[in-house]
Amino acid sequence: MSCDSTARALLAHEARALLTRIERLSPFALRMPMVGAAAVSPAAQTGAESLVMQGRRELSVMVRDYLAWIRGGEPLPLAAQAQRRFNLLRLRFNAIIRQFDVFASVLGQRSEHETGVWVAGLDRVAADALALPGNYFVPPPIICYLDRNYGGAIRRAYTRLPGGVMNPVAVISIPRERMIGSGIASSMAHEVGHQGAAMLQLVPSLREELRVRRRRDRHRASAWRWFERWISEIVADFWSVARLGIGSTLGLISVLSLPRPSVFRLDPMDPHPIPWLRVTASCAFGDHLYPHPQWQHLAEVWRALYPPTGVDPAALRVIAQCDQLLGDLAELLGGHRPSSLRGDALAEALRSDLLRPERLRAQLDAWRGAPRLIEAAAPCHVFAVLGQARADDKLSPEDEARALSRLLTYWALRSSLDTTGQCPPRITAGARPALI
Repeated sequence: MSCDSTARALLAHEARALLTRIERLSPFALRMPMVGAAAVSPAAQTGAESLVMQGRRELSVMVRDYLAWIRGGEPLPLAAQAQRRFNLLRLRFNAIIRQFDVFASVLGQRSEHETGVWVAGLDRVAADALALPGNYFVPPPIICYLDRNYGGAIRRAYTRLPGGVMNPVAVISIPRERMIGSGIASSMAHEVGHQGAAMLQLVPSLREELRVRRRRDRHRASAWRWFERWISEIVADFWSVARLGIGSTLGLISVLSLPRPSVFRLDPMDPHPIPWLRVTASCAFGDHLYPHPQWQHLAEVWRALYPPTGVDPAALRVIAQCDQLLGDLAELLGGHRPSSLRGDALAEALRSDLLRPERLRAQLDAWRGAPRLIEAAAPCHVFAVLGQARADDKLSPEDEARALSRLLTYWALRSSLDTTGQCPPRITAGARPALI
C-alpha cells in the first residue's frame, strides 16, 4: 500500500472515530438528573439543547461528506490536503465540545442536594432583575450557577460562543461563597446589568455622552476620561442599585472588602473602576435614585474602613479627581435618554418607588404582620427589603440565611409548577421565612 493510501486510511479511521464521539453528545434532558424544582426554564433548556444538537447534526454531515470525499472521487486527495481538511473537522468538534461543556457544568450543578433548587430560585431573581416595566426589549432566558471564582461573571446572550455560534441563553456565575445571603443578589443584579445594558445599547450611547462632557469640561477631562473607560462596569453597578436599593451597595462592600493594596489598585487595563471608587460611586447612584441620608452615611463608613491615606500617588490622584464628580456622573447616567428607551430616561426606566427606604421599611413591618403577603412580592423587591433591613440592623445574618433558603426554594418550586400549569405553592406556617 502506498504512503498516500495508508495516510488516507488512517484519516478515514480518525474521522469515523470522531463520528462515534459526536453521536455520544446526547441531549441534556437525557443526561441531567435533577428534581423538577431545580430545572431550568423551558426556554433556557430549549436554547441549550438546540444549540448543541444543531452543532452535532452539522458536524455529522461534515464528517460524512469528508469520508465520502476521501474514499472516492477523482482525483483522489493528497494526504496533506486530506490532513488539513480533517484538522478543520477536529477544530469544529472541539468548539462544539466547549459549547456542550458550558451548559453541562451549569446544568450538572442542578442535581446537587438543596443547591440545585436554590440556584433555580436564582434564575427567577435574575429574570426579575432584567425585566423592566417599559417592555423595552424581549429578555433572553437566563441560567445561573455557582462557581469558585471570587466575583460574578456573565456569558451574555447573543454573544459568540466557541466556534462562533450565537449564544441563545445568558449564563450567570455567582461565587459559591456568596451562598446564601442577600449579598448574592448584588452580584446577580450587576451581571444582569451587563445583559440589560447590551439589550438597550447603553454603553455606546453613554460613552459618546461622556466624550461630549469631557470636551465641554476640559479642566476635569481626566476624570471624565476614566469614567468613559469604566462605563461598562459603571452602568452595571447603576443597574444593580436601581433594582435592589442599598442592599446592592452592601453586597458590593462585602465583595470589595479586600486588603488595602487591592482596594486602591489602579490598573489602566481593568474595565472596573478602582474598588474604593466603586463603593463611593454606588452610594452616589443610590442617593440619586432613592435620595436619603443613609447613602452619605454608608459612604462615610466606607471611608472610615479604608481611609485614602498612604496610597500610591497616581491612584490617589485619580480617586481625588473622580470622587468629586460622582454626583455629576449619577445625574448623567440617570438622565441619559438613548433611543432604545423611546424617550425615557435611564433612571425612569430602572428605579421603582417601592424601593424608597421608607417604603422598604414599611414593607418589612407589613410582612411581619401578614407573612403571606411576601408570596406575591417580586424577588428583587424581597431582596431590597432584606437589604434595607440589614442596613437598619433589623435582620440578623442567621434569620436572613434561613429566610433566603426558604424563599429561593419557594421561587424554584413556583417556577416549576407554573411551567406545568399548576397553582403556585403557598408558604405554609411551618415553612415561613424567619424574617416574618
